Amino acid sequence: MITEFRAFLLKTNALALAVGVIIGAALGSVVNSLVNDIIMPPIGFVLGGVDFSALKIVLREATGGDPATEVAIRYGVFLNAVVAFVVVAFVVFWISRTFIREMPAAPGPAMKECPFCRESVLAAATKCRFCGSAI
Repeated sequence: MITEFRAFLLKTNALALAVGVIIGAALGSVVNSLVNDIIMPPIGFVLGGVDFSALKIVLREATGGDPATEVAIRYGVFLNAVVAFVVVAFVVFWISRTFIREMPAAPGPAMKECPFCRESVLAAATKCRFCGSAI
């Protein structure tokens, strides 16, 4: 059973997928830092000193001085997540466009037209498969 599992890992792309997931998770923290610490502060500065991570709509104020009891819609954190998603999507698009090339379409078999019924048949055919005429 261990031999089969090892063969599965080496024969399929499971190992490559696992490495990709691990690298992707590590890249996620880098992208979050890029968005929260590099991209959003200048945007907030240009828009009048807005700190996007602090933007929220308070539904219920904190009680007893405990900020954990506050109920709020934190749309600024959501905006940061959307920007992070767009950055990740762009990087994935760029990488896939750069490194993954589509295979050219394989040419189909050579065809010719039957002079009697005008259907396409293989060039090597001696009899039309549609009308039965000798070609």
